[in-house]
Amino acid sequence: MSPNGRPTPSPGPAEEPAAQRVAASDPPAAKKRAAKKPAAKKTNATTASRRRSGAAKAGGPSMLAVVPVRDGHLPLGGDEAVAEAGGRALLVGDGTAQAAAALASARGTVQVCEQPDFAPGAWAAGLAATVTGADVVIVPASPDGRDLAPRLADVLGRPLLAGAVAVRPDGATVARRGGLVTEAHVVAGPFVATLQPGVRGVDRHHGPARKPRTRKVDLVPADAGSVPPDPELLELLPADPSTMDLAEAPRLLGAGAGLGKPEAIEVMAEVADSLGASTGGTRVVTDWGWMPVERQIGTTGVTVQPELYLAFGISGAVQHTAGLGQPEHVIAVNIDASCPMMAMADLAVVADAPAVLAALAERLSQITTVDAPTQGDDNELQPSLPAGAVPTGEDRSRG
Repeated sequence: MSPNGRPTPSPGPAEEPAAQRVAASDPPAAKKRAAKKPAAKKTNATTASRRRSGAAKAGGPSMLAVVPVRDGHLPLGGDEAVAEAGGRALLVGDGTAQAAAALASARGTVQVCEQPDFAPGAWAAGLAATVTGADVVIVPASPDGRDLAPRLADVLGRPLLAGAVAVRPDGATVARRGGLVTEAHVVAGPFVATLQPGVRGVDRHHGPARKPRTRKVDLVPADAGSVPPDPELLELLPADPSTMDLAEAPRLLGAGAGLGKPEAIEVMAEVADSLGASTGGTRVVTDWGWMPVERQIGTTGVTVQPELYLAFGISGAVQHTAGLGQPEHVIAVNIDASCPMMAMADLAVVADAPAVLAALAERLSQITTVDAPTQGDDNELQPSLPAGAVPTGEDRSRG
């Protein structure tokens, strides 16, 4: 009996110290280490398997850009497609090593498949085994890319999302109705997409040129009956700048409301013809009927990516400048020195745009070309010199 009158519990078996209870219930340390080793090996093997299969680092879908190449030149939007795929690229065509060196967005090793002639059907069948490990295949929406992508999707048995403005691991956002509407598509499984040129842009490297590593791959021979027939190329004609697709124009003259009257558009066309350039305009110009709507530049028209862009009388509304891509050189002529178009120009000329166009047209009409090219001993074309001119020994014929 306890002092407070309550019964005292009967003594039980002596309890073990806490440390002894833990030691008795847990396995030995050596057994614990042995039990952990198989799990660690399994994790490492799983990670290695994912890396070999080309999956993303986080175990998600992998992306690969397949870019057709001609004469060592990347197609329009080729670098953007590689950037959208995270830098993973496979180049196929003629001059792939040269084209790989021009890639600004490549990461890691670039796969190259050298092929002399453009044959999208044979390429699709031969590349199927190489690209099947990529869950998402991105092809630039250039003319050659639009030929290759549907054939590649058919061989792989995948859906094709054409005209995408953004590609994700689970789908893409595509433009419809002339770019007025975008649709977000979610795909449950692998797919192929074409990316429109000029919708993404590429971060240019301004330091020393970085030559990516390349690895050669070959077309895997396929059954003759399974290869879709390719058309026979009879002749490849150069594009006419006056009628070519603005998205593919390397030189472009843009007309804005500052030109004042439709007659100035005709003068600009003469200047563009002398420069070998194409012409386009802002939405205001097409709404006024000065230019057809297919020549409208901007997010509500055609997204372009020219090397040289000359803007005449364009103030620079965001719908227009957002559709210019990343031109290497921009020249703007406007009487408003503080407008957005002048601010983004490499060379801003504060002047009356119609007057500048008229002066350019007159000056270009006075320039004489080579009268009759002749071949010298070095098999180079020699320009004829004006009367009284003395050759200096330095070739100044290329301005």
